[in-house]
Amino acid sequence: MYRSDTIAAIATGMGKSAIGMVRVSGPEAIALCDGIFTGKKRIKDMDTYTAAYGKITDGAEVLDEAVVLVMKGPHTFTTEDTVEIDVHGGPFVMKRIMELLIRRGARVAEPGEFTKRAYLGGRIDMSEAEAVMDVINAETDMALKSSVNQLSGRLSSEIVELRERILYNTAYIESALDDPENYSLEGFSEKLESDVEELRARIKSLIQTADEGRIIKEGISTAIIGSPNAGKSSILNMLLGEDRAIVTDVEGTTRDTLEEYISLDGIVLRLIDTAGIRETRDIVEKIGVDKARELITEADLLLIVVDGSRELTENDRSILSLETDKKTIILLNKNDKEQLVDRSDIESLYGDEKAEGDKRQCPGIVNISAISGEGADALRDEIKDLFFKGELDYNNQLRITNTRHKQSLIQADESLEKVQESIAQDVGEDFLTIDLMSAYEYLGEIIGETLEDDLADKIFSEFCMGK
Repeated sequence: MYRSDTIAAIATGMGKSAIGMVRVSGPEAIALCDGIFTGKKRIKDMDTYTAAYGKITDGAEVLDEAVVLVMKGPHTFTTEDTVEIDVHGGPFVMKRIMELLIRRGARVAEPGEFTKRAYLGGRIDMSEAEAVMDVINAETDMALKSSVNQLSGRLSSEIVELRERILYNTAYIESALDDPENYSLEGFSEKLESDVEELRARIKSLIQTADEGRIIKEGISTAIIGSPNAGKSSILNMLLGEDRAIVTDVEGTTRDTLEEYISLDGIVLRLIDTAGIRETRDIVEKIGVDKARELITEADLLLIVVDGSRELTENDRSILSLETDKKTIILLNKNDKEQLVDRSDIESLYGDEKAEGDKRQCPGIVNISAISGEGADALRDEIKDLFFKGELDYNNQLRITNTRHKQSLIQADESLEKVQESIAQDVGEDFLTIDLMSAYEYLGEIIGETLEDDLADKIFSEFCMGK
């Protein structure tokens, strides 16, 4: 997976800007850049972590003024010699510099290849590498803080400590089996059982943060559903603060899903406006209705929009009675008009939440007006209560934000559970090491210690160019 040639990439956006950066890394980085830079100092003679002003030239032709920053390995991000060339941020001049470097022997870097070299050089582990892209993609303070927390190595430290505990117990068992005169297994099962119980508790604690961590990173997938003309698209436009969805008085105007991201007081919502749910013979509208039903099963949050200015229809009742375990908020819309439906009408459909039988607890109800914006603050507070127990303080907690990490933790926990079952069945200690090492390897996948090369390549391929 490792290639030891010299790579180059444009590390800034390709739009017009004040500064543009070309990054070069590898064994020939200093020599290549020295051949195209003219200044008071030669790049090869510069000390590490120093900068110099000069010009980038292609023979006699000056391409641009430049400031070059020299960083000599191994104390660099990639652990290799690295040169960063800062020029004016024009796409054409940066393209010319890239062409010049390639002619002299550099190769265009693959997406994420600088970070891959940092990982392969031992500068960062895989969880920290993935946190790099999380920092770049962060859209809220909470997402940024969570990513920086992981980038600092807190998750890595926790995983390394868990693996060391597992490895110690495995090594002790194998030593005792090989050298019973000096290592005794008498009473060891009780100690191992206690250790495994503690390990599982710590792993489960991490797993429990995953749903909240995913929401912080990706946002709350929110499906806006309801009968035709209930005001779903108007709600979307109100939350966005712009006329993104077409709104008319004609039922069935929305026939496809429309997806947008918004931030409500630090909460990212991935809003999905859906077609009005009803029985229809219109083939195109039916496709939209089927998509809406499908999204209900995939969403984190359902916003059921009810038109409060008209009597509840059988279609409204059918939607409100949908059997789902999703977090749900009912939006009683058109609060700016005379209300023919109030909260008690909605609550009566669910019955007394303390009653026995099949009665379901009524979701939160928010009176809202898509026209005036009244109720937006109440909606935000309701979402905070549902997902963050009313609190949005980051409090520096370590959260699992990566689905791959969550899956590896679940598999490690299942392996440790098998160890507990084997101890209870008085299985021989040599068999215990099989599941212990399985847990060790699953945890190693998180930090890249036991990660397959093809999966590592896939992870880095999702990075942006020049990073």
